[in-house]
Amino acid sequence: MGCVLEVDVDGEGVFFADKVTATSSSSSSTLASSSSKDVLAPFIGEIKELIDERPVIAPVRTPHRRVALHGFPGGAEAFELVARFCYTGGSGLVVTAANACALRCAAQFMDMADAPASSTKPILVKMTEKVLDEMPHWPWQAVVDAVKDCQRLFPLSESTGVFDRVVGALLSQMAVQGDATPTSSSPESSAFRFSCDTKCSSLSMRRTWWFEDLVVLSPGMVERVAKALLARGADHGIVARFIFYYLKCRIAGASADDKKAMLEAAITVIADLERSSVSCKGLFGILRIASPLKLAGTCQDTLVDMIGRKLDHATLDNLLVPAPSGTGSLYDVSLVLRFSEAFMRQVEPPRLKKVGALMDMYLAEVAPDPSLRPARFVELATALPAAARDSHDALYRVIDVYFQVHSRLTDDEKMKICKGINYEKLSPECCKHLATNAGFPTRAAVQALASQHTLLKGIIRHSGPLKPASSPPPPFTGKHHHSESYSDIDGDDGNGQVVLYASRLDLSLENQNLKSLLNGMHWRVMELEKVCSRMKMQMTKMKASRRGAARSLPRMCS
Repeated sequence: MGCVLEVDVDGEGVFFADKVTATSSSSSSTLASSSSKDVLAPFIGEIKELIDERPVIAPVRTPHRRVALHGFPGGAEAFELVARFCYTGGSGLVVTAANACALRCAAQFMDMADAPASSTKPILVKMTEKVLDEMPHWPWQAVVDAVKDCQRLFPLSESTGVFDRVVGALLSQMAVQGDATPTSSSPESSAFRFSCDTKCSSLSMRRTWWFEDLVVLSPGMVERVAKALLARGADHGIVARFIFYYLKCRIAGASADDKKAMLEAAITVIADLERSSVSCKGLFGILRIASPLKLAGTCQDTLVDMIGRKLDHATLDNLLVPAPSGTGSLYDVSLVLRFSEAFMRQVEPPRLKKVGALMDMYLAEVAPDPSLRPARFVELATALPAAARDSHDALYRVIDVYFQVHSRLTDDEKMKICKGINYEKLSPECCKHLATNAGFPTRAAVQALASQHTLLKGIIRHSGPLKPASSPPPPFTGKHHHSESYSDIDGDDGNGQVVLYASRLDLSLENQNLKSLLNGMHWRVMELEKVCSRMKMQMTKMKASRRGAARSLPRMCS
């Protein structure tokens, strides 16, 4: 008899159906039939619509219709099974773990969910659903194969609920421990897996034996599986270790596009994990790989935010990320600033101190960079609040180095940088060094010494009235020894006892140094007063010469 229907499945195979038989050009199978339309159409709504509505796609002399099916789930092999089901009324098809996923998606694709005209005939959807319900009891390798099938059948595998069933079966199988662990993952391979990122213990092996079987999945499928596992209550730490193991196994030798897809999938999953389940070292590892790649903006921002939230766990080596080519800088300062901004959104005092010490070390590394602009340096120096540092000595030393390298800075630029220093948190030694440091502006030195002046006044004011240890204080003779000096510092006539007993105050070496610094400050203030006096005289002369209509201007300095 003549051919009635020709079906092209994704170019993989062409099926010819006539009133007697249905054959495939890609196989030698022959399916008995009485009428292709009468047999296929009641089961397959898609075929019925195509036959009834579409015109003949063939030369006029060709008496059959031709149908092309694109994107058919499972390809020509799955279509042949569906056709066999239709031609035999369901009796010639056995649904197994190997073909259940493909057949369920194929049935959905071919619109076979509705019951046929004759209710006595089987329904393919129900047949596949029955087998899929038993998936938690399938062998492990069958479940892994089902995951791979879902990858090929996506998105139908998701819309039909097949993927959700597979994830449930995965989670059930992952709970297997000890002797029940599938033989596909050996102890040797498990020990190798975690040699770099986790501690190899019998417990970790029992909980992570499945890693290697799923590492063959595509980045998109890994992301879907990981998120589905998390939604079902999987351990966040285990999922994190799987993601890092996946990257370790797949990144090497991959193309730039594949690396980008893997990293973006990994970042998307890690963003949903608990903060404690991901190590700062692992995040910086992802950053190093991602640096030469152009990740999506949202993924890049997410990675920076995750690192910033764990900045107190970072090391100096982590922060020393090379600057992008063409910038002229040694290190990527902008990236570290973004880390600090992310950290400051959820700052906690104990963690703030650790980040303050880390930033001081980072500043010490980047300060000698001659290409580091003052504005950027100011941003780094002021990125953290004053509470992040108990002492500003390290910050002062860093700024001193920066001034030495950038010797052409103006006093105004230097003063902007010095705003990052809290002078009250400088030690007497650093304050003394600053007072005699020609590289710092005079205004900075005066501010530093003035803050130490205020600090010393506070020390004396809060020391309270001092009592003699063994004998009464000597009578006041009008001679001003130590008492005169401290009376001048305090400037409080009502605190007579402090002045009277100041000679007996056993000052520490630190306060003695403060006294010497104050003397230095007094000398520098006197020098500034002399300069101001000379400038005032010159200004007076200028005004006088203008009144006399003088043609020449006086010299500012003589």
